[in-house]
Amino acid sequence: MIGTLYLVATPIGNLEDITLRALKILKSVDLIAAEDTRHTLKLLNHFEISKPLISYYEQNEKIKSEKLISKLLEGKNIAVVSDAGTPGISDPGEEIVKRAIKNNIKIVPIPGACALINALIVSGMSTSEFEFIGFLSANKKDRKEKLEQIKYDTRTIILYEAPHRLKVTLEAIQEVLGDRKIVLVRELTKVYEEYIRGNVSTVLEQIVDIKGEFVIILEGNVISKKELEISNLNKKTLEEHYAFYVEQGIDKKEIIKKIAKDRNVSKNEIYQYFIKST
Repeated sequence: MIGTLYLVATPIGNLEDITLRALKILKSVDLIAAEDTRHTLKLLNHFEISKPLISYYEQNEKIKSEKLISKLLEGKNIAVVSDAGTPGISDPGEEIVKRAIKNNIKIVPIPGACALINALIVSGMSTSEFEFIGFLSANKKDRKEKLEQIKYDTRTIILYEAPHRLKVTLEAIQEVLGDRKIVLVRELTKVYEEYIRGNVSTVLEQIVDIKGEFVIILEGNVISKKELEISNLNKKTLEEHYAFYVEQGIDKKEIIKKIAKDRNVSKNEIYQYFIKST
């Protein structure tokens, strides 16, 4: 009989945030795959759980996934945990899930703490739509390219960042995205839990020698790329507006429709203008 793969969320700080179901699963599985076995051992010892541990982190994820899949196919039940929060969210877990699916192995999520969700709900930013980016690249060029990609995203943006890179990341955000509203959520559920709110510029002034792990909640752009494009087109003359669509290879009839829609007027009004102009 094939075993079951459990993805178990663990506390992001306060140990009381672990669920009863998570404790039950950790006590029942044959093996626990942990991002850092030393860190997970502290959690297990606190709840008096004794289980075999195997390291499973980013650098060895592909190799260890093969070993874990073999054990699952032998009938072993395995729990995957990260150092904090939900496995697979900016933490190891994605690779073994893909392989488990290929091998028709049952996968069961055990819900619990997730830093990005908890930070979002206390941010005061829109929760109806959001985009989770995770950690931006440490490479300056790649970081800027990613920020350019989300520049006109109107959804709330969520990022993770380490303390030693926080200032550089905020400066890059200000340079590419502008001085938007932002919330820094520090040390969630821990003793020094803190929320720093304001615009990027004012927040930058407050982060002198700040320690801890951060979630960055960033206000989405107030105008989408499409809306900005239409706004700019509407500032042009009708002839320039028409020429813009001609360059895109759109036929004349469709151009009239698009201009009318952009300017929120009737198609006949645009049509009559060009009739009179010829």
